[in-house]
Amino acid sequence: MNFGYIKRMRDLREDSDKTQQQIADIIGTSQTMYARYERGANELPIHHLLMLCKYYGVSADYFLGLSDKRK
Repeated sequence: MNFGYIKRMRDLREDSDKTQQQIADIIGTSQTMYARYERGANELPIHHLLMLCKYYGVSADYFLGLSDKRK
């Protein structure tokens, strides 16, 4: 499956100079599962989406690629 948020998810993580492990720890999952989210092998659960939006300080629309406005 191709999820529209995959590139933005990776870009946000890389722009904040975080590893997959560091972000996985923040949202309470394994690095392996986080890597699967970034690759699009697994859908990102809504509770993880909300945690990532809060962590990065962006709107869900921005995270999902529906808007270019960060907030």
